[in-house]
Amino acid sequence: MPWCQFQFLSSTAGYCGLKSPPKVCNSKRSAAQSKMSAEDLIVKLADSSNNWSKQALQVIRHVWTEQGKLIMTPEAAKHMLTVGQLVDLQWKLGMAISSDSCRSLNHPYVTMMLKVADPSGEIISRSFEMTVPQFRNFSKQFREVATALEMV
Repeated sequence: MPWCQFQFLSSTAGYCGLKSPPKVCNSKRSAAQSKMSAEDLIVKLADSSNNWSKQALQVIRHVWTEQGKLIMTPEAAKHMLTVGQLVDLQWKLGMAISSDSCRSLNHPYVTMMLKVADPSGEIISRSFEMTVPQFRNFSKQFREVATALEMV
């Protein structure tokens, strides 16, 4: 992710305590493509939901004023505000039986393997392991996404 996109998303999501970053990302994407002013972006966000606090809108206005110009060109917006596409997701359940430092671990874990196509089409593979409590939290978050999608 380019630095200015990371900085922009971090600034708005981190300081505003946003509950639905995808709507923010979509708003910023269309705002960048249409070269929207900070004031117009704030009006659009405020009209789209009454969940925005005054403080959150002030932070977004400030960040958009400072960094929005960096993504105003169509080419910059295309590269900076696009996300990869999930190509494949695989998982496996494992059990750590023992190690050289512990005789009896009996510790279950889940390994996730993701393949994502970045905007240029290159396939990037990533894998990570989660403990059972981490996986339960991960699963809970996906159920929340599914519930939100049912409302759309």
